[in-house]
Amino acid sequence: MIFIHAFRHKLYSDGRKWAYDVLKKKLIAAEAESEKDILVQDHFQHAVFCLLAYMCFGDKLKETIIREIEAVQRPILTNFIRFNVLNFMPRLGKIVFRKRWKELLEIRRNQEDVLLPLIRARQEKIKHKGLGENQGIVCYVDTLFDLQLPKENSERKFSEGEIVSLCSEYINGGTDTSTTTLQWVMANLVKHQDIQEKLVREINRVVKRGEDIIKEEDLIKMPYLKAIVLETLRRHPPGHFILPRAVTEDTVLDGYDIPTNAMVNFTVADMAWDPNVWEDPMEFRPERFYGDNGEVEFDLKGVKEIKMMPFGAGRRVCPAISLAILHQQYFVANLVRDFKWEVEDGEDVDLSEKQDFTMIMKNPLRTRISPRIKDS
Repeated sequence: MIFIHAFRHKLYSDGRKWAYDVLKKKLIAAEAESEKDILVQDHFQHAVFCLLAYMCFGDKLKETIIREIEAVQRPILTNFIRFNVLNFMPRLGKIVFRKRWKELLEIRRNQEDVLLPLIRARQEKIKHKGLGENQGIVCYVDTLFDLQLPKENSERKFSEGEIVSLCSEYINGGTDTSTTTLQWVMANLVKHQDIQEKLVREINRVVKRGEDIIKEEDLIKMPYLKAIVLETLRRHPPGHFILPRAVTEDTVLDGYDIPTNAMVNFTVADMAWDPNVWEDPMEFRPERFYGDNGEVEFDLKGVKEIKMMPFGAGRRVCPAISLAILHQQYFVANLVRDFKWEVEDGEDVDLSEKQDFTMIMKNPLRTRISPRIKDS
């Protein structure tokens, strides 16, 4: 997973800028066409798909292709729980739930129809042009072509079907969580105008006048921005649970006996709302992440202590944690710098949550946006 290592983040800056430009143009068009509040969820989701497709396949794909990727990937996300039943007694499940199995096979065929041409095109590009200087970035699918898998006494490469599955997993793994978190960040900035304006002042102190877009190196100088993203992950983690774990030997945890191979779930949302750990945990207060030295320092990976774990913790923490934080900061900073986010007078933002596989709003964010006046 070297391509998502922190020292490679800069390599994908062009893709981030492209994805944000796509989002910005769509927001401007939506604002111009509508006299009502804009439903931003679909626009956020499309921009994240653009970015992850760029990082997966190494190209700025046409909107029609991005839409095709979205169309074949969304059914997997939205039917995750329904299809999970097929994992139990697979042979019997194919008979008992044959309609569901047929539906899953159809989704898989659609995925291959859309993703395989992109995979093959990338493979041909590498074969004829290589990946040297000025030949483009090293993307996720590039790292899969030459991997060797052990097979008895010999080794083999991934099959095309396996590469399709891995690319699908990569895109889905970052899309829903990133879109959900971004929507929660912006919802809280709409609800708490004072926090939004404080962030605007920080951005204006850091970014030079006339700069077209906020760059990655600018984000390091914005501690309040980082605190806002961390507070969003604490107050509104994108999932109630992380992926389940299993113990390898009989264990006693807090007085409970956990037998070998027993599945264990961690309620990450409740952990982050614990009043014994957090003061007024249900309040949205980014300042809680400031240390005594005025810097934002927090052990998000759970190396020294665990106070919240939206990405998991320890050795099994999400490997893309730093990349996910960067993407949130990048989109939020540029969105707030370019637009003022608010609702109609007398209205409010509903921050109640739907208890689902991902923690989403019962009523997706609708907001009015207006371009901020920039100094010439």
